[in-house]
Amino acid sequence: MNIKFIFSKVRDFWHVSWQLSLLRIILSLCLIFLSSCQGIKQNEDGVIHLTLWQAINPPANRDVFQKLVDKFNQTHPDIQVESIFESEPQLPKILTSVVANVPPDLLSFHPEFTGQFAELGAIRPLEDWLDKLPVKSDIRPNLLGEMQLGGHIWSVPMNTSNFGIFYRPKLFEAAGITEIPKTWEELRQVAKKLTIDRNGDRRPEQYGILLPLGKGGWTVVSWFPFLFGAGGEVVTNNRPNLTNQGAIAALQFWQDLINDGSAMLSPPERGYEEDAFLQGRVAMQITGPWTLIAKSQVDHQVFPIPAGVKPATVTGTGNFFVMKTTPAREQAALKFLEYVLSEEFQTEWSIETGFLPVTLKSAQSEAYQQFINKKPILKVFFEQLSVAYPQPIIAGYSRLSDSLGRAIESTLLGKSSAEKALKEAQERLDLIWDSK
Repeated sequence: MNIKFIFSKVRDFWHVSWQLSLLRIILSLCLIFLSSCQGIKQNEDGVIHLTLWQAINPPANRDVFQKLVDKFNQTHPDIQVESIFESEPQLPKILTSVVANVPPDLLSFHPEFTGQFAELGAIRPLEDWLDKLPVKSDIRPNLLGEMQLGGHIWSVPMNTSNFGIFYRPKLFEAAGITEIPKTWEELRQVAKKLTIDRNGDRRPEQYGILLPLGKGGWTVVSWFPFLFGAGGEVVTNNRPNLTNQGAIAALQFWQDLINDGSAMLSPPERGYEEDAFLQGRVAMQITGPWTLIAKSQVDHQVFPIPAGVKPATVTGTGNFFVMKTTPAREQAALKFLEYVLSEEFQTEWSIETGFLPVTLKSAQSEAYQQFINKKPILKVFFEQLSVAYPQPIIAGYSRLSDSLGRAIESTLLGKSSAEKALKEAQERLDLIWDSK
């Protein structure tokens, strides 16, 4: 295949940082062609060998996943799955592998990129397969939104989780706070009480809460619980809609925390880092049960995202896609996905990693119930599942997320009001949306 053709196709679907993307693509091509030359496996033994790309972290979770893959391989001698770790960011490599006609058979990736993969014709629709399985009705209903686009089911979830707010109980106690905040206004007041300027230089040594600065995906997804809690949305009728009152209210609330002086901004694009929390420089941080905070020795607890007009959070789900290859390979890949949705896989994976089961049967199993009842922090996230909303699934999500991230960043830096920043982001999207 002509290399210029590959580059042109990838550019059509990769809209963030052109020069950096092209550099990544060039490097990815080298890796792909090298691996394709070295890793082609013959099926003379009648066994179908599948490749699976994943970016599971931390390494301990990869070990758990490999153990489960090994179990599948042992019980399916005619299908052998090779799990290959691909470090983030891997989207350029995925897109390049597709247009170069050397994709993996199975891909574990973020469901918000479903539209991008579907437009490229990279993934197989799954509804004909899933509709025949009893397990479909066992998948948590609020996860179905992340599986679907344009009337098709494109992926199945491997695990799910959601965002809450971790806090330092000793700092709450020192500030005289005896109840956790349940509303936005209560959160705002608590954040003020937890912000302490000990030497009077107007530079607090301790802030109430950390807010993620940047325009990347972490900032956007951390803000989504407040968007949903305000009854807002960012997609209406499959088009961006950033100027509804819920979206404005949610971004205004973050700006209020900044204006109060009670929120510390993270370093740019590093809102997931936990050093400030662990060192006691902030008392609260928005994150999920995957955080290293949960494994640390510092005092910590978690509470649900306080309600705006309603309680809400956002799911953090990892999904599997079946890439278009050959009918035989696709059918073998579906066998593996059936195993991923099984009670055996879901229960063992969830207990070993701290992720939450995607099926009701696993969540209600005796083994998982015994486990969750001994994990009060994890139980908070488990109980939030009923109010967890999926991230929007839309073709062109990367452009939507980038424009939304720029609006959030501009607002947090005080360069614009929340309403103006969202209006400008909407105008940018309107200019490019119909020309994509």
